[in-house]
Formats: sequence, structure tokens, C-alpha cells
Amino acid sequence: MSQTATNGAAGAAPAGAMGKRAGLILGALVVVALVALFAGARYGLLLAIGLGFGIALEGMRFGFAGPWRAMILRREPSGVLAQLLSIALVAVVAIPLLSSHAGELVGAQAPIGFAMVGGAFVFGACMQIVLGCGSGTLVNAGSGNPVSLLALPFFALGSFAGAWNLIWWTDLGALPILTLSGGAGLGVTLVLLAIAAAIFLWRAAPGTVKLSRRHAIAAVILALLAIGNLLVAGQPWGVVYGLGLWAAKGYAALGGDLSASAFWAAPGSMERVQSSVLTDYTSLTDIGIILGAFGVAAWRRGALATKLPAYPARAWVATIIAGFLLGYSSRLAFGCNVGAFFSGISTGSLHGWVWFVAAFAGAFLGIRLRPALGLEARR
Repeated sequence: MSQTATNGAAGAAPAGAMGKRAGLILGALVVVALVALFAGARYGLLLAIGLGFGIALEGMRFGFAGPWRAMILRREPSGVLAQLLSIALVAVVAIPLLSSHAGELVGAQAPIGFAMVGGAFVFGACMQIVLGCGSGTLVNAGSGNPVSLLALPFFALGSFAGAWNLIWWTDLGALPILTLSGGAGLGVTLVLLAIAAAIFLWRAAPGTVKLSRRHAIAAVILALLAIGNLLVAGQPWGVVYGLGLWAAKGYAALGGDLSASAFWAAPGSMERVQSSVLTDYTSLTDIGIILGAFGVAAWRRGALATKLPAYPARAWVATIIAGFLLGYSSRLAFGCNVGAFFSGISTGSLHGWVWFVAAFAGAFLGIRLRPALGLEARR
């Protein structure tokens, strides 16, 4: 091949990549515009916020399960400290707003009970088995990760099933909803976050980066998006409900009777099952996360072809079971790392702190189980 032809081929590749990237941007804008046009401006804006979450999490290579794993295995605190920083930034805005606009905004508040604690522990274990929490599973699936692509539909089924049985589980015993509100509540929340950060810094391995620039930027971006979610939707960022709703819609479409479940038969839930998925706030941000992660992965690689990991059969079975348990346990725990930990603490719910402790304890078990289940096998 001549030098001229070689240069031409070299120039064509970047031009083709630029065309694909322009197409990704245009596609995202078109999708948001269509949702805004046919469902309403608020719904289009929420989809845009969801896209922002997906782009930030995948683009900044940030999440929840990974930083916990890094802290437990290598005593690297940067990712966990970034999570606490992001929660603090949201709390500074959210807790005062919830007090001053009680009729317009709601927090991620839930009771502390036996099922909630057990659910959080199981969730913490299972998210380390599949290396993805609620948002992480959406991001990884969007970017083409085979394990998350398999786990995601079972996560949705588990969320549906957990919600179906939620009343039975909560009847086992739970405290009233306890919240930290107003200026005093914000102060206590920030002090608790500072104590948690101090504990992680104390446990950090010598010489590790305490808070990397990338993680700090990701924390700020997530906080801004979470505040936007609260202001636009009137409720905090969540993940799990949307996944269960998708399964409930499928169940109803197949002729299933939701009236047997107190949760799904409730007027609010039944209305959402019967309405368009594009008018459900959590579904829109979930869809946005998947699409945002897909866009970043396609931007980087140009294609989403991912080599199937050389895992034994038991690893894929474990992925299915762990995916289902992620959904089921997160309903009992009133959320995942996003809905319970991130949004719970940042809107003053004490259950978020209990969830954090129980799920972090479960993560130790999940990290030990993952190799035994064959999910770290390599050819």
C-alpha cells in the first residue's frame, strides 16, 4: 500500500469514529426530546438526568460495589470517601429543602426492622458476587458486561417478588420511621459522615491515595445530578422500584393478578403498572443510566462486543441466583446503595445508616464467596 493510501486509511478511521460519536450525541438528544414531547417536559428532563448518571458512573469509572471491594481487600479508601463526600453535598441541600417544602418533596425514609437489616446484609453480599449494586448492574449491563446482562432481568424479577411479600416481612417487626431533619438533623448527619470518613482513613493502607481527583469530581457530579433528581421528581434518586415495576408490568401483561399483593394492589402502584413506563420517575432514570453507560462504552470502544468470561457453569448459576436475591433483598431493605445508602442518608433517614453497616458487613461475605463460586476463574 502506498504512503498516500495509508494516510488516507488512517484519516478515515478517526473520521468514522467522530461520525459515530456525533450520532450518539444526536441520538441522546432526540430520545430526550421525544420523551419530553410525548410524555412531558419533566419526564424528558428526568431521562436526561438518568443519562447524566450513566455517563458519570461509566465515564468516571465510579460506583459503589467497586470502592467497597477496594477498601475491604486493599484498604484503599478513595472511592468510599468520595461516596461519603457526595452524600454530604446532597444532604446540605436536601435536608433543609425537605423541611421547608414538606408538602412538595419527600425523602428516602423507611423503618428499621429485622427484614430491613437482613435484606441489607444479603444485598451487600450479592453485590460483591456479581460486582454490581443496583446502579452498578444497570451501568455494567449498559456497557455490555455479560454477568450484569444476565443478572439484570433476575434483579427485576427479585424486586417484583420482594415487593409482593414486603408487608409480610415488615410485619416481623420494625421501628417507626426515624429521621434527622432541620438544621440539627443536618448537623448530626454531617458529623456521622465525618466519623465514617475518619474510620476509613484510619483503616487505610499506608501510602494509599486518600481521595483521588477523579473520585472527587465524580462525587460532585453525582451530587449535582441527585439534587436535580430531587428537585425535578420531588423524590430522591432511586433504582430498585423501577426494576420491580418493569417485572410487574410484564406479569400483568401475561394475565397475572396483582390484587393478591398488598404492595402491587395499592392504588399508587396499580396506577404506575397501568401507566406508561415513560411516566415513572425511577424507570426513566434507570433507562437513562443504561443508555448513558451504553453511550460511553460505544464512544470509547466503537462497539460493545465483549468476550464472554471463561467461568464454570456454577458461576452463571450463581449470577442468576445472586441477581434475583439482589432484587428481593433490596425491596426488604427499602433500597440499594442508591435508594437506601446514598439517598437515605442524604435525606436524613436513619435506616440509611443501619443499611450501610449491614450491607458493608455482607460485602465481606460476598467477597469470600465470589472465588468459591467460580466468578474469578480465568482461562
